[in-house]
Amino acid sequence: MTRSILYATAAAVFCPLSAWAQTPGDPDAVLPEVVITATRLPAIAADTPGARVIDRATIDQRGAVFAADILGDVPGLSVYRAGLGGVTSVRIRGASQDKSLVLVDGVPVNDPSQPAGGFDFAGFDLTDVDRIETLSGPQSSLWGSDAIGGVIAFTSRELNGLRAGLEAGSFDTRRGRLQIGRAGDRYALGAFVSRYESEGISAAASGTEADGFETTAWGLNGRYALNTRIEIDGRFRHADRFAELDDFGPVDSLDTTDTTDRSGFVRLAITDLLGLDHRVTVAASDIERVTDSAFPSTYEGEHRLWRWQADSRGTGPVIYAFGIEREETDAFLNGYSAGLGVDSAFGTLRWEPSHRLMLNFGLRHDSTDDFGGETTGRISAAYRLDGGLTLSGAFGTGFKTPSVSQAVCDFCFILPGTAAAPLVPEYAKGGEIALGWRSADGRFEGRATLYRLEVEDQIDGFFDFGTFEFYYVNIAETRTDGVELEGRAVLGSGFDFSASYAWTDAVNETTGAAILRVPEHAGSATLGWTGGRWSGALTVRAEGDMPDSGGTRDGFFTANLNAAWDVTDAVTLTARIENLADERYQQVLGYGEPGRSGSVGIRLRY
Repeated sequence: MTRSILYATAAAVFCPLSAWAQTPGDPDAVLPEVVITATRLPAIAADTPGARVIDRATIDQRGAVFAADILGDVPGLSVYRAGLGGVTSVRIRGASQDKSLVLVDGVPVNDPSQPAGGFDFAGFDLTDVDRIETLSGPQSSLWGSDAIGGVIAFTSRELNGLRAGLEAGSFDTRRGRLQIGRAGDRYALGAFVSRYESEGISAAASGTEADGFETTAWGLNGRYALNTRIEIDGRFRHADRFAELDDFGPVDSLDTTDTTDRSGFVRLAITDLLGLDHRVTVAASDIERVTDSAFPSTYEGEHRLWRWQADSRGTGPVIYAFGIEREETDAFLNGYSAGLGVDSAFGTLRWEPSHRLMLNFGLRHDSTDDFGGETTGRISAAYRLDGGLTLSGAFGTGFKTPSVSQAVCDFCFILPGTAAAPLVPEYAKGGEIALGWRSADGRFEGRATLYRLEVEDQIDGFFDFGTFEFYYVNIAETRTDGVELEGRAVLGSGFDFSASYAWTDAVNETTGAAILRVPEHAGSATLGWTGGRWSGALTVRAEGDMPDSGGTRDGFFTANLNAAWDVTDAVTLTARIENLADERYQQVLGYGEPGRSGSVGIRLRY
């Protein structure tokens, strides 16, 4: 019954439950059960295989500025970037970065102009982000194509008051942000703006010329209840990014890239119509990117979404949701254009036959305009054993259509009179089993997960050394086996602790070679402290050796320290030191990362 009430409350207000909320020095502080909403039906993360939540309190505790600063702490996620402001990618469980679907307030924002359609996390600012949810493993039954490896969902926050901040630090780095809003039961209105700029360091590890980066993001949000049953809300987000890059090698160059991306939605919610709660969403995202180099390029991508979803009412043993969607994607690639479309129907159901057992079922059919139809499904279960143990498991399937770039063979060179074989969608299946534990006093919890992910007909670029032809083919089959360990604890006296570790064995089954840019070993740990008006967190992160293009990137160990002092209830001073040990390391082979650096700042709230 307690879990049913929790689900109903989360579904009604989508309120974030802090993963680390505690009263300083409170001996009775416990870890609350965290709810995840990217599952369409709100679910307790500890009962949901592959689910994790990073809440606003954790973002502030770590001093994270961009999403890439904190996503690497999630077990099974590998983050890599080609220098500050360079393309920043995330792999989930060894699957290539284009197989991670990224959502902002439920709106897909993957870049349709990229060759594989992946999302570039460079400069994704966290100023207005309330929580980050990750779902590892095939999630196509929930979200369709692109969710083979998993889902990363960002939820914006609705603010009642004012938040502002200024920071300055090494490499002539400056950051400013302002968020203001007014929220009540019937309405909300808010806006935010943030600015980040840095002279940076050379993107090329062997270079000497600094490559700068600057980004500006702003957004608006609103909500209004016409009456007790009808509500409309919407949100818009805009970001401009400019980065200086280094040429292939990498070597010093004067290359630059200028990117603008936007996303937004309008949603109508109707409560208790024909015994169901309804949500109708119209959403869009687009991106424009201009690269100035020896091979200049201009790319644009657009995505449009129409969705209707109906949710069951009540808190009985069975709850469900179902709906239909239409998605359209267009890309403009160096002077020519192409598009893809898909119509979808989906449904998901949760059944709790007892207070110990919970079953989840998901089914979805996608009918594409160009690549036929595909039905995907997922089933998961959680069983609460004695002694605070929970045994859970899941199995799901997924698929991904060729991207617009792949479908039109952008960048291809094919001799006259020849043609590449037609592409077919990529397919995936994955299963996992997990054992979780929570102490009787609610102060300690952990989980161990064992999984396998297989991808068939993976699309790769193929280069013929004899004819110098290049084109895309369905050639690869990949397999990832892995173990993920994670835990968190309230230690008392204001201390909290979290840690994660992932062993990832990702292999190209076609060639037998290890998949590039997936470290076999990776882990992180954070020790946080809150006492009176002081708080801080020490985060250490390590990765083992990693296969990369042209060789092996060496493993590394790095540590960051973040501290805050609440001068008053409205004013906080902050300080952050990154790479405490001044480690010389690389996330991507050949691209350097900053040495020891620091910043100081001030935060205001009202």
